[in-house]
Amino acid sequence: MSMFIAENIVKKYANHTALKDVSVEIKDQSIFGLLGPNGAGKTSLIRIINQITAPDAGRLFFDGERLSPKHVEFIGYLPEERGLYKKMKVGEQALYLARLKGLGRHEALKKLKYWFEKFDLNDWWHKKVEELSKGMQQKIQFIVTVLHNPKLLIFDEPFSGFDPINVNLLKDEILNLKTNGATVIFSTHDMSSVEELCDSIALINKSEKILDGNVQQIKKQYKTNRYEVFYDGNTSISEVLGNRFEIEKQSRSDDAYQAIIKINNGSEPNELLAALLPHVSVVSFREIVPSMNEIFIANVTGKYQN
Repeated sequence: MSMFIAENIVKKYANHTALKDVSVEIKDQSIFGLLGPNGAGKTSLIRIINQITAPDAGRLFFDGERLSPKHVEFIGYLPEERGLYKKMKVGEQALYLARLKGLGRHEALKKLKYWFEKFDLNDWWHKKVEELSKGMQQKIQFIVTVLHNPKLLIFDEPFSGFDPINVNLLKDEILNLKTNGATVIFSTHDMSSVEELCDSIALINKSEKILDGNVQQIKKQYKTNRYEVFYDGNTSISEVLGNRFEIEKQSRSDDAYQAIIKINNGSEPNELLAALLPHVSVVSFREIVPSMNEIFIANVTGKYQN
């Protein structure tokens, strides 16, 4: 079942078209990467999902129903531009924001205690927000975003400003939220995080969707039948491979030879190994699969980076 569907969304601002016939479908209990360069139209779509603005054309569905104001309470949104009241005490502000999400005081305090302990923030409950580091402030905003257990969570560059330890902490929590039933829209320029977290993606460029689908299936579509081989031996592999295989690169390290080999004419990886093994000792053998960063660049610029 799909948690959210956007069909043929159009959004215009004066003389600028922000979204042109964009459709996306986000499966229930999945992590969906909303990708694109700056100005592509991602923020416009996020604002439409949050009902901050309305589309000029198209239809939106939330959990099987037409999107309506009643669904706002089931959505949690962490915007890229954070904002907390600097002079307000941390605990007081977190409780205030939790109450705005519809939680009763007792329930809100109970859940805040759980999250503050989890994120090691208890000592900051009575401090003013301005006394917190940027990373700590972002932890507070993450907490109040997820506190009311929304069905759909929207994270816009959630790792901005975090050190690697806290990035991993948040990644774990996002995966836990998915495991516990949440659906996540994840907007970022960090393609390594997309590969690590996302089940599927949509790539928007110049107001139009130019690529979407399952992350692993997309990566398979961009395979180039190239393999990296590390091996020991004194034989020149170009003499034993023949024209079924193309050696694109060959070098020598302290431990072994390295070669990048492309398979031609419908040959299989096992045939490449079979050709090598009688002559050299293969140390490692792996297929070179393009990264999401390479796929992003290839689709946005039309240039593939090897």
